[in-house]
Amino acid sequence: MCKIICITNRKLCRVDFSVQLEKIAAAQPDMVILREKDMREDEYSILAEKSAEICRKYEVPFAVNSFRNTALKKGIKRIHLPLHILRELTPEDKAVFDIIGTSVHSKEDTEEAVALGAGYIIAGHIFETECKKGLAGRGTDFLKEICNTVKLPVYAIGGITADNAAECIKAGADGICLMSSFMQAENVSEFMDRLRGVMNG
Repeated sequence: MCKIICITNRKLCRVDFSVQLEKIAAAQPDMVILREKDMREDEYSILAEKSAEICRKYEVPFAVNSFRNTALKKGIKRIHLPLHILRELTPEDKAVFDIIGTSVHSKEDTEEAVALGAGYIIAGHIFETECKKGLAGRGTDFLKEICNTVKLPVYAIGGITADNAAECIKAGADGICLMSSFMQAENVSEFMDRLRGVMNG
């Protein structure tokens, strides 16, 4: 079964972020990664606690993004780290987490992620996206190359919708990550059903 991962960006929500996250968690994605890169760690820590509680309620795996100290203090065992932060961790630092993921943008990044002990990788950006407007996506051939480079789970990100999600799976991805679609969907459950249908049907 292909995985569906929600990457958050509260600024894209049309309703209160906690309300939207509750809808998302109720639709049972395979993981929620609390991105929120613009926040200071003290602000992020408060949001992480609330968000983790919502995800626990629906038994949805929850990951902290970048802020390792917040994850440690809150007892959150999943973390997603940029490659430059992952490079700095000692084996002891890594051992406290159940899983560490990282993002890659090249074959070289991917090989380094494997060497550093990543448990999964997010590869992107695959299609043009509003987040990187005007910057062409790397495409499904890039995704295929990454998937053929590693035995780790590879999740595609960047401009992915229900209309092109199946292309990522055909290229070898183990799943997809979506941000805007989840943050803005009015009926998240219906959207999730459609996604699952095109990916696994």
